[in-house]
Amino acid sequence: MEKTVAQKLEALKKLQSIDSELDEIKKVRGALPDEVADLEDEIAGYETRIEKFNNELSELEANISDHKTQIKNSEALIKKYEEQQMNVRNNREYDAITKEIELQNLEIQISEKRIKEAYVKIDAKKEEISRTQGELDERKKDLDTKKNELEVLTQESEADEQKLLKDREKATKNIEDRLLNSYNKLRNNARNGLAVVPVSRGACGGCFNVVPPQRQADIRDNKKLIVCEHCGRILAEVTDEIVNEEKKKTRRTRKTA
Repeated sequence: MEKTVAQKLEALKKLQSIDSELDEIKKVRGALPDEVADLEDEIAGYETRIEKFNNELSELEANISDHKTQIKNSEALIKKYEEQQMNVRNNREYDAITKEIELQNLEIQISEKRIKEAYVKIDAKKEEISRTQGELDERKKDLDTKKNELEVLTQESEADEQKLLKDREKATKNIEDRLLNSYNKLRNNARNGLAVVPVSRGACGGCFNVVPPQRQADIRDNKKLIVCEHCGRILAEVTDEIVNEEKKKTRRTRKTA
């Protein structure tokens, strides 16, 4: 059965009321959830950096091992060439072997230089790891503190929040998908989370721009959903009229008394 405009508006107002209460609960928690998320991201970044440094250390150590192996191989070749030099038949063979020995000695010098450079890089990398680990430990302490604060606040309001979430789930079932999507989009775009607002003192309760009298009359008629032509929020009851009517009732009651 198709709901009337009044029923649709009432369902939206009820949902807005629930969402506003949920917003208040979140407001009490302040920036803590965002701070916790930021710290978790920062910690993940530090851990990734340390992992990268450790991988670089492993590569440097592997390079040192390769150069040490190269030195041993060169030393073995030098020994072999020196033995061959003892049995050469002419100066040409002697000179050729001498060049090979010089080449292997050069290889040894290069490997030794690369090993020294790698050890310098390892020391620098270990300092970076130590510094980053210190920053990581500090951030973990900060995270523990923030998480504990958030947990305390969450526990205080958890029961209320769970009830409101259940109420919200029920409330959304009374609103057609197209209208609910529009409502959610309005809420996401509004800084104060208000998608449904009253007209108060002739102005939109969301952006405070004046609502023309004819639109106020249309809102009272409840024949169609009216949105603010400035901010797009859904306009509900005209509160001035309700307040004035209540004042009139009060005055009549006093006169009768």
